[in-house]
Amino acid sequence: MFEERPAQTSLQDMAQPTTLDALRENMAGCRRCTLAEGRNNIVFGDGHLRARLMFIGEGPGRDEDLQGRPFVGAAGQLLDKIIAAGGWTREEVYIANIVKCRPPGNRVPNRDEAEACLPWLRRQIQLIAPQLIVLLGATALQFTIDPKARITAYRGRWIERGRIKIMPTFHPAALLRDPSKKRPVWEDIQLVRDEYRRLEEGR
Repeated sequence: MFEERPAQTSLQDMAQPTTLDALRENMAGCRRCTLAEGRNNIVFGDGHLRARLMFIGEGPGRDEDLQGRPFVGAAGQLLDKIIAAGGWTREEVYIANIVKCRPPGNRVPNRDEAEACLPWLRRQIQLIAPQLIVLLGATALQFTIDPKARITAYRGRWIERGRIKIMPTFHPAALLRDPSKKRPVWEDIQLVRDEYRRLEEGR
């Protein structure tokens, strides 16, 4: 995705919105995949419009679908703690997902669903222009970097795509299932924190 690989739906299919508000309006009636049939709300994204740091997860769950905001359930509460541990507030970063509509039963989005939705995410990234991105979990990693990538092999390692530095780590939901993953995530977030500070200092 970060290499602008061809997808089923290209940005040329959109009206090239120049603001996030315009992009949100364009997305309001999206029917690009069958996930639209069961949604209550599109979960566009949330946070600072010019955030230096962006978090990308998998897709909305039940709470997110009802509220129209990303990461507001149990995994979201843990993500808030992870963000705070790094020294940021939720208002300073931007949070989005690979797909904007809830997959049935909170299943992993399939390839067609992700490919239909990735142009929206790609445009979000272009408009926000983050310098750092944290990929939360295997789904975010596989749909943006490498479809065969394993999160256990990639986490804790910087990936550079143009001017963006990308850090894969475990999804907060994985930490809820397996608390032993909390330490690796903290190690990853420390790396992100240090790079964030370096960028702020202009070094």
